Amino acid sequence: MPESHPESNIESVLQEKRLFAPPPAFAKSAQVSSLQAYQELFDRAAADPAKFWGELAQQELSWFQPWDTVLDWQPPFAKWFTGGKINISYNCLDRHLTTGYKNKAALIWEGEPGDSCTLTYAQLHREVCLMANVLKQLGIAKGDLVGIYMPMIPEAAIAMLACARIGAPHTVVFGGFSAEALRDRLVDGKAKLVITADGGWRKDAIVPLKDQVDKALDDNHVPTVTNVLVVERTKQKISMQMGRDHWWHDLKQGVSAVCPAEPMDSEDLLFVLYTSGSTGKPKGVVHTTAGYNLYTHITAKWIFDLKDTDVYWCTADVGWITGHSYIVYGPLSNGATTVMYEGAPRASSPDCMWELIAKHGVTIFYTAPTAIRSFMKLGEHLPNKHDLSSLRLLGTVGEPINPEAWMWYHQIIGKGKCPIVDTWWQTETGGIMITALPGAIPTKPGSATLPFPGIIADVVDQAGEPITNESGGYLVIRHPWPGMMRTVFNDDDRFRRTYWEHLKPESGASLYFAGDGAHKDRDGYFWVMGRVDDVISVAGHRLGTMEIESALVSHPAVAEAAVVGKPDEIKGEEIVAFVTLEGSHQPSDDLAKALKQHVVGEIGAIARPGEIRFTEALPKTRSGKIMRRLLRSLASGQEITGDTSTLEDRGVLDKLRSEA
Repeated sequence: MPESHPESNIESVLQEKRLFAPPPAFAKSAQVSSLQAYQELFDRAAADPAKFWGELAQQELSWFQPWDTVLDWQPPFAKWFTGGKINISYNCLDRHLTTGYKNKAALIWEGEPGDSCTLTYAQLHREVCLMANVLKQLGIAKGDLVGIYMPMIPEAAIAMLACARIGAPHTVVFGGFSAEALRDRLVDGKAKLVITADGGWRKDAIVPLKDQVDKALDDNHVPTVTNVLVVERTKQKISMQMGRDHWWHDLKQGVSAVCPAEPMDSEDLLFVLYTSGSTGKPKGVVHTTAGYNLYTHITAKWIFDLKDTDVYWCTADVGWITGHSYIVYGPLSNGATTVMYEGAPRASSPDCMWELIAKHGVTIFYTAPTAIRSFMKLGEHLPNKHDLSSLRLLGTVGEPINPEAWMWYHQIIGKGKCPIVDTWWQTETGGIMITALPGAIPTKPGSATLPFPGIIADVVDQAGEPITNESGGYLVIRHPWPGMMRTVFNDDDRFRRTYWEHLKPESGASLYFAGDGAHKDRDGYFWVMGRVDDVISVAGHRLGTMEIESALVSHPAVAEAAVVGKPDEIKGEEIVAFVTLEGSHQPSDDLAKALKQHVVGEIGAIARPGEIRFTEALPKTRSGKIMRRLLRSLASGQEITGDTSTLEDRGVLDKLRSEA
């Protein structure tokens, strides 16, 4: 079992009283326009899941051949829409060319140095067909895995869609990963080709992507890779190995722009995306074709309330599941206009996000709580410089958002008029699982609210039995859903152990254990507390780290906080808080005492941190998540073990070590 057990009574929970109803004007035209409409969808899905998903698959997607069976469930292995033939690239592109979307903007791209372009659906279709034919020319056939190691440029999305078009599964590796991390993923997937760029821009500097690919492939470390396709982006000098390396702009000149989409079996492999665990090698999360297509399509449509007139911007990178599902596949399957941005807020352009929202008239903005807290630290004067009136919906993704950040987002960015969808999901789930539907569900700052229709979520104790009060427990899913991962790549046993064997109720039910702790309030709203090993046991009381972090961040001196537990002989665990400060505030013993007392005032004496450690920055993954596992090791004086390949800035960790 995990090292912490959140099923015990939680003495301090967020008693959030604020409730924000969907604005009437928004609800009136929403895809799901009332709480009653949501409840009807939810009840219909719960009563007959196969009928619910089957009807949606028929209505929302284009098929080459209908399926025989909606769901074949042999726990823990699911097959969806068996016997069906479909292609996700066709659903994202071809079918829109005959529905009036041919000349609609599909992809708006902004490069960090200031260059930009817009591709219509017809133009994007052409580029995808060209790349698909280049891949074929380089020997890639249906079933061959292709590695994609790219900056945030249109060719990254084009590469994904081109692979899907010809039935070649892709594994996208975030462009900030090291050569070693790239090599591990290419080896595990037995990739046959890598698509990369000479470089990419990141915070006014060039990331040498091709050089990293060369290091990964040096000395035949990845013998299965026989070709590298290189997109010219930064024009710096790179090495091109004769016979292996090819320029995209050269090869595309010699191929046809016609490439029919390959009919794929519903359960054919679409992609493998690697996610790190606290121990062991990264897990290759397997997603297949039809179920993933349907789930990302319908969640994008209903949760982001997509309309023909929307300009939708998810700020993630395509190297992460959020970029897969909600930059590329979900929005394009709906015929939406999706924005891709190569850059990030930086000293030379701290207000770049707000500038781009104003420039392109962005209507839907989806970003991470970590980013929102950074925006708060930079100050509200930056967004206030720009016209953000086009925004009509805001979203958050990646980790629980503390109420104060939620309120800042609502008031400063949304001007009090934009619903916020706080979304809980994972690489493994394929798409969003718990969230508000913005026209239907009232929101509470800090709560992900209610499960998406068709998702049977629950909070259970260590024995896998439902918790009937508001105490914390394990967040589980009780029934399969179309977007769920199918297995760990080449490791069915690890799939069983990791996700299905932690909790075994007496009923024998199969429970997908997400690895997160949560509690449900009296309204049935879910409050996700983070990973179960981020739940601290102090003198027998279970405390969610998010709750303590939220209390700290509500103090005007605190910009960001990460709370972990360290072993204590008497209390079991002691609370250690790593804190970064706002603006002019300086670390001091008096401030540490004040912060401890502030937490006591917000939550209670049981939550008083035993130690406050001030730091200039927190160790984060490249997708912006705080790596609390590393902070736990530091707080406990233990050696840091496990996979650290996702760490964005190793210097932050080294400095914390030196100060320990």
